[in-house]
Amino acid sequence: MPDEIDKVGSVSQSRYEQIVAELRDVVEQQTRGQFTIGDRALEIELMRESGGHNAVDPEWSMTATLTRLAEDIGLKFSTVKSARWTSSRWPADRRQKGVSYTVHRILAYIENDQERFDAILTPPEGKARWTPDDASRRVGNRVETPVTPKEKITAIHTLAQDDQVAAAVTSDFLKRPEVTTKVTAVDKARVVEEFTRDEQVATTAATNLLRRPDIAFKARATTPPASRSAMPRPSGPGKPATTSRTPARSHRR
Repeated sequence: MPDEIDKVGSVSQSRYEQIVAELRDVVEQQTRGQFTIGDRALEIELMRESGGHNAVDPEWSMTATLTRLAEDIGLKFSTVKSARWTSSRWPADRRQKGVSYTVHRILAYIENDQERFDAILTPPEGKARWTPDDASRRVGNRVETPVTPKEKITAIHTLAQDDQVAAAVTSDFLKRPEVTTKVTAVDKARVVEEFTRDEQVATTAATNLLRRPDIAFKARATTPPASRSAMPRPSGPGKPATTSRTPARSHRR
């Protein structure tokens, strides 16, 4: 009865724990396999310092060799190249059992060797093991499951690089008063300025503003005197705005 109540998805808690134990063994095997690929690629093509004098361009030589290796074992060049680099960052005696290859690869971006070796031994506070997202946070990379406001904002910015997505998100935000109230006046003004580049939008916005005398008076008050003559003069509610003009000076002889 307890197993039926305490379920994870479609399986009982006890079965779930069995699956986790089984898959951890699989992940461990995959980690060893990935490191083996990287070690052999590193054996074939050692990591080289940039620069130097070689008869053959080292980057071209490395690419050609690893491309051949990748094709011979049925993998992509980028996979073999990444595995080679990861192996170069983790000597065999520094690789940690129970830590996935993915975490090793992410933490490999820590430049300082000792800092990197210490980091993998120290999971985040309150956690028994590293996760890929925790490792990404450690090195400053984008996470797959954003938690903090900053991470969520980064995720939105990434998705909003697509114009269609950005337009849909903007439309949704503008329909949420609780969101727009948190936007600064400066940013709101920028949005209005951007939207009113469209003549139809500008016409509608101007018409609505001219129906609000208090806004028009404030606009005139903050406008330099030289520019006021071209501004509409607000009238009472329901009355059309008029434009003030400086009367022409008559010349008498």
